[in-house]
Amino acid sequence: MSQYIKTFHAIEIGDGGDGRWAAHVGPAVVSAESWLTEEGQTPQGAARARSLFEAHMPELVPALDRLSGQVASPRAGTLLTLAAVRPFFSGCTQIGGKGTLLRNYDFAPDHCEATIVSSDFLRPVIGMQEAGWGLLDGMNDAGLAVSLTFGGRNVHGPGFAIPVVLRYLLETCQTVDEAVSRLRTIPIAIPQNVTLVDPDKTVTVYVGPDIPLTTAPDTCAANHQHLPVPDEQERSTRTLERLAAVQAAGVDVTAMLRPPLYQYGYDEWLGTVYTAHYRPADGHVTYHWPGENWEQSFTCFSRGSRTITFGQLDENNTP
Repeated sequence: MSQYIKTFHAIEIGDGGDGRWAAHVGPAVVSAESWLTEEGQTPQGAARARSLFEAHMPELVPALDRLSGQVASPRAGTLLTLAAVRPFFSGCTQIGGKGTLLRNYDFAPDHCEATIVSSDFLRPVIGMQEAGWGLLDGMNDAGLAVSLTFGGRNVHGPGFAIPVVLRYLLETCQTVDEAVSRLRTIPIAIPQNVTLVDPDKTVTVYVGPDIPLTTAPDTCAANHQHLPVPDEQERSTRTLERLAAVQAAGVDVTAMLRPPLYQYGYDEWLGTVYTAHYRPADGHVTYHWPGENWEQSFTCFSRGSRTITFGQLDENNTP
């Protein structure tokens, strides 16, 4: 097993206008222009991405312009819409219940942004940032928390990459019902499972370019939407095994930090990069790794960095 070292950063960016966001993220946004589709690199594609963003996320247009205006690239605005980017697929397991949201994010450490961000675009939000200003998971000051997993089907259509949609839901919604209502109208580019939690309700929904929003049969998700799961997919992702494990464990951080929920397939882009435990009603989140954790909250946000080594072996040469 290969070892990977990743440094996680925690930053505060306010409304994004004072240069802190650009100082941390700007260079990465420029290098990420390769994420754009061929169409997105054309003037016509850029215009369509902008139009789609304005139609579905009008409240965030000022923030989009504020951020992209600080990046030394004419394509930054198109990239940050996340409406013209190539698809990417990941693992992940998540569960909501009793006002909490617990998730494992499984991906390649070298390709994870690894930035915990406290922001105030439209309202206070804390989450794990991806794709410049999108979120893999997060919470807002109203007590709403959301997270994503890949839906397991390799289809792609017009619409948004899900991280910017999670950002939008947290910026504009206060409850699960409100967020689901908005999510129902937003085009999503690839199949995704979204778990949403507020103090009174928990739900997981399936979305994608080829299906209407569908409520999952449980409040948890791995990396499939429909049954049966093909044998080859189960062998490579163990999505059914992980779903059964998280259903049995419930909202249990200890279970998330051990197999089969904690994965070591880093060479296959399926290793667990972090575990996040959100308690949105209290405004607290703890990010976990084996032997390490990092607490964050709206009242006490801790800036800084933590360096994590993945794929380590113990004295018995086992993960």
